[in-house]
This record gives sequence, structure tokens and C-alpha cells, in this order.
Amino acid sequence: MHDLVIRSRRVVLPDGIQPAAIAVSDGRIAEVAFYFATLPATTIVDLADMVVLPGLVDSHVHVNEPGRTEWEGFATATRAAAAGGVTTIVDMPLNSLPPTVSVADLATKQAVADGQCHVDVAYWGGAIPGNLAALRPLHEAGVAGFKCFLSPSGVDEFPPLSLDEIAAAMREIAAFDGLLIVHAEDPDRLHEPADGTYRAFLDSRPGEAESTAVQQVIALAEETGARTHILHVSSADCLKPLAEAQARGVRITAETCPHYLTLSAADAVSTAYKCCPPIRDAANQDALWQGLADGVLSCVVSDHSPCTPALKEGDFATAWGGISSLQIGLPAVWSAARARGFGLTDVVKWMASAPAELAGLTNKGRIAVGYDADLVAFDPAGTFTVEPIALAHKNPITPYGGRELSGVVHSTWLRGRVVGAGHPPTGRHLLTQNR
Repeated sequence: MHDLVIRSRRVVLPDGIQPAAIAVSDGRIAEVAFYFATLPATTIVDLADMVVLPGLVDSHVHVNEPGRTEWEGFATATRAAAAGGVTTIVDMPLNSLPPTVSVADLATKQAVADGQCHVDVAYWGGAIPGNLAALRPLHEAGVAGFKCFLSPSGVDEFPPLSLDEIAAAMREIAAFDGLLIVHAEDPDRLHEPADGTYRAFLDSRPGEAESTAVQQVIALAEETGARTHILHVSSADCLKPLAEAQARGVRITAETCPHYLTLSAADAVSTAYKCCPPIRDAANQDALWQGLADGVLSCVVSDHSPCTPALKEGDFATAWGGISSLQIGLPAVWSAARARGFGLTDVVKWMASAPAELAGLTNKGRIAVGYDADLVAFDPAGTFTVEPIALAHKNPITPYGGRELSGVVHSTWLRGRVVGAGHPPTGRHLLTQNR
């Protein structure tokens, strides 16, 4: 007798979309059978033609708690995640106080998160000047890897590394086969905007700043052998050096974000669109989609970077740079992906299985026997208009306000239990297998 059986004529399995019945026991997928199979269970849910996806894994989320909980927090971020079909997030080490740059800092963050999380949470550690000796202990404590910046992060307590410091971090991380994830913008090619317009902001962070930094990181990864991942690629100028490095066998991967795939510079009518690196033009966006098609970019993750309304006031020179999209990443990406001829299997690869693999979450991101029963009932043909005030994250600021998107999340299960608004938080801390 299983705990739960979910049936659908359209289940996104690793080998394609098929009719299937998913049996759940003790929070894990115990069996994946044909749609009409007889599978006795305490609860049976027949979704008919509703699509069942594996729960998404968002490996780039700034929860900001403790310390900046007025920006976001574990309760609100994970409730937004569940509403958007995301069943696992990986929390970034910065924007919280303290940042996660030691085992003690990790314990502080986990203690604050206890009892608040509606989805599962894993954690990135941070690599900053002076904490080289903390990297191995953090790795042994179960962080997914280590984030660093080449350029200023925006918060004083998380300073950038020089290239020499990145090389030293890579050598240390390679010694235990960990993972370094990099915000790659060359500080020498960044400058203050000439004025408060979006054009001036965009000019202040050119694509060359990204591509130069990416090439510097590739050279160090090739030299040290460290596993390395480039965060939030916004510039198509990065694709060629990444593709060439991957072809040479350099252990380097890269991601992009929904806003780079669905918004363009021409849309940037308010500071809700400001993020770093910036949203670029439509031709650049087309090239990023091609980078996904070619496999140069492997993940699409939110870079959910919320703040208070006051920090978004002013103009593009002074406002905080960050976009909140944790809840609407799936419909935003799906709306654009299907218009370009991609299918749900592509979206699941980019937003579930690849981020899970990146973060070493071996039980996440697939509908397969032995995996956690993290499942999403999704109507790919349904539409809705984004109303910022209806979003679950703490501060209702989004560049997607007023946009009609395709794809509606109806229910989200975490280890076989419905999660989200109206349900108690059952999320767990995850230790990763990136070791």
C-alpha cells in the first residue's frame, strides 16, 4: 500500500512525456508505472491531462535572512517557490548578516531557517578575502560550493576576490573536488553611469566586462583543474569562450536567468528591471537562447534578488540591482520557450535536472524511482496576468507586473505532501553530494 499515487496522461519523465502513474512511499518515488496500472494507495490523485513535472530546483536564490529579513526571508521565499513549482532552493551566501563564510555562519543561517521553510533548502558557502582556511570545513559541512565575485558585490561584508585570490581558492577547492561559482564581471571595465537612464546604466556594465572576466576565470579553471560555474550570464559575448573551453575539457559550466531570456533593454521602463549584470538587447537575447539549445548554458535559475521598495526608488544609477522572480520563473520561461519551439522536456532539463546536478542534489530534479517525490501539477496552456501584490515574496516588486504569461502551477508536492500557502512548512535542510 503506497502513501500516494498521482496519475496523468502527460508526465515529464527523463525519457520524454508519457502517460504514467507515480507511486509514492515514505516521501520517495517507489514506482513509475503505466497510467492505468493498479497501484493500491491511501490517496489517489488523477490529474487526467494536467502535466506533471518534477519539482524545479532553483540554485540561485538570495533569501537574505538573517540580517536583512525586511528584504526577504525563508518563510516568504519558500512560499513563493512552492507557488511557482520550485521544491528546492539553494541559498546564496551573501545579503544575509552574517554571510555564509564559515561553518558557524552556516549554522546560524540554518537555525534561523528551522521551521520556516515550505520547500527544501541547500546552501552555498562564500569565498571572500581571508577565509581560505574555512572552505574545506564548509565543504565538509555540506555546502553545495562556494560563491565569489570579481567585482564589488553591492554589500561591504562580501568583498570580491582578486584574480590571485581566485586562483588560490580554486587550488584549495580542487584539492577536495569542490565547486566554485563566480559572478564574472571585470571591475576594470565597469564604471559609474553617466546619468540615471537605463542606457547609461547598460553602458556602465558592457558585455565586454563579462566576457573578459569569463575568459580570466576559464584560464584559472584550466590551470587549476577546479570545477567552476559562471553565474547569470547576460552577455552573448561569453558563449564562444565558454563553448571553446568546454570543448577542450575545461570543467566549466554556466547558467542564465529568466529575465535575460524574456525581457530586453527596450522594456526597461522602471528600476524594477535593474539587475547586475544588466538585461541587454533582443539580439543578445536570441543568442542566449541559442546557447541553451547548444548546451553551452546548462541551467536557467532565478537569481531571485529582492529588496525593500525604498531601495528600488530613484533612478537606474542609484536603485538596488536585483530582480524578484522566484514564483514566476517557470511561466516566464515556458511562455518564451514554447514560442521558440522548445518543449517542456527542455524546460525541465534547464530548471530541474541540471541545477540539481550542479548543486550535487542527487535525489532531486527527476521523476524516477528513488528520487524525492517532488512533483508539480502544471497547466501549460493556462494563462494569467502577473499582479505584483498577489506574489508570495515579501516585497511586491517585479518587472513582470501586468504581463500575461502562459503556464499555471496548480499544486506542488514536496516528498509527496502538498506544500505552499495554507499548509505547514515541511522543508528540510539539504547537505549536498558535491564532495
